[in-house]
Amino acid sequence: MKTNEELSSAARLIESILYLENEPVDIVQLARYSQMNRDKVEQALAELRYHYTETNHGVEIAEFAGGFHFMPKEELWPELKDHYGRKIDRRISRSAMETLSIIAYSQPITRKEVDNIRGVSSDNVIRLLLDREYIQVVGRKDVLGRPFIYGTTRKFLQDFNLKSISALPRLEDIDKERFEDEN
Repeated sequence: MKTNEELSSAARLIESILYLENEPVDIVQLARYSQMNRDKVEQALAELRYHYTETNHGVEIAEFAGGFHFMPKEELWPELKDHYGRKIDRRISRSAMETLSIIAYSQPITRKEVDNIRGVSSDNVIRLLLDREYIQVVGRKDVLGRPFIYGTTRKFLQDFNLKSISALPRLEDIDKERFEDEN
């Protein structure tokens, strides 16, 4: 059996914190929980990421919305999806996915603006997306009636495996794929 280099005590502490936390943990939280400075936390994370990438592990440290957590390596997803797949993702309706896409690409956006793009009322779908915590109210628009404006959440990024909102495919690429699929 091959032995790996030992991790530093800082990396082991950060590894333990990530293991114990259910949600992604950002650098500021890691620094506070570990009582280390930001540079030391970043060094420990780099050491851990290298360790999990370069050695034969079933998990890796992933970054979502500025936070870090453990997740299975992508090559294992097919074997894991039947038992551990997110059931909620399979039940999201086409109209909910359409509405979520509009909000993700156009945020911040009001319900009325979503309705205008979709051509139908989005009240129920927006309520569903709020319940599932994929979107949240991020403020009020400074117009008559002061309607809520919506944006996506950290849970959206995590459930759709996006590092940040900028990781969404560009719309031009999606249109190009759609055109190629039709031909």
